[in-house]
Amino acid sequence: MYGPGGFYRRPEGPAGHFRTSVHASPLFARAVARLLCRVDAALGQPPVLDFVDLGAGRGELVGGVLAALPADVAARARAYAVEIADRPAGLDERITWLGELPEAVTGLLFANEWLDNVPVDVVEVDSSGVPRLVLVAEDGSERLGEPVTGAPADWLARWWPLPAGPGLRAEVGLPRDLAWASAVDRVERGLAVAVDYAHTVDTRPPFGTLTGFREGRQTVPVPDGSCDITAHVALDACAAAAGTVRAPSGTAHTPSGTARTPSAAAPARELPGARLLTQRAALRALDITGARPPLALASADPAAYVRALATAGEAAELTAPGGLGDFGWLLQPVGIPDPLEPDPRDAPGR
Repeated sequence: MYGPGGFYRRPEGPAGHFRTSVHASPLFARAVARLLCRVDAALGQPPVLDFVDLGAGRGELVGGVLAALPADVAARARAYAVEIADRPAGLDERITWLGELPEAVTGLLFANEWLDNVPVDVVEVDSSGVPRLVLVAEDGSERLGEPVTGAPADWLARWWPLPAGPGLRAEVGLPRDLAWASAVDRVERGLAVAVDYAHTVDTRPPFGTLTGFREGRQTVPVPDGSCDITAHVALDACAAAAGTVRAPSGTAHTPSGTARTPSAAAPARELPGARLLTQRAALRALDITGARPPLALASADPAAYVRALATAGEAAELTAPGGLGDFGWLLQPVGIPDPLEPDPRDAPGR
């Protein structure tokens, strides 16, 4: 996946194999730009405003966000794309291309479909009711290994308790918890957001979610670099980890989730509570609704009506139940109020 010639280093990039919200419509980048503006306001419009696109693909999101920012915000924005692949040709020169997270962020850190590619162990319950590691060969064939013990077993007990039924599966999300905690740790003030396929402890799928994608189609997850290998994210566990686990000083995770060896541990810091919501709810809070334009516009300005109708269709795809609208958004404010929380001053009667 990440080594020389691996899936994420291939020239066509992820967009050649699967469709994300970023590729579905420019409305998504505009919504993220609107969120960055809200973070900017909450920070008091600092002289330098950071935007970090973590797991940036080929820079589609960060480029779209920069293009959508008002001129006064764009003039103060410092944009980073964090990705293991080489910088693509023709990318906006204002974007700094990095293989690791910047040391400190004041602004918005946005991880769109990053956590689902941080590697996790898969476990399966054997005929005796014991969860065991699933071992996989290069051709995708599997066999059961040792029983799960230690920290992974503790994680399963808390976040994905498995009944004794043979064949039941889970994905141990501990590496993702640590990767997310490390990313949040880089945010000195602002907001960290993770957007991904997700489930919570009351909706865990009984047989896991591990799968592959190649050229727009779901496929068997063969670990030979020819396809994307992905699994949905236990975002509730990630949310809890960021508030209780501080990544050791000096740790910097690449998009694959691997880390440098830390030199010393740092004390935990207290963070405000994280919030989980659907992409549908998040985008509606950012004024992406999918509402059809009024029919009166069709007679007054037919061209404008057609454009508005196309925009409504794109918004509907981004917010659709059973599709992109069901993605999870994990919001972790750091030193600012939640920018998507309604202002109590706007409540009826006030």
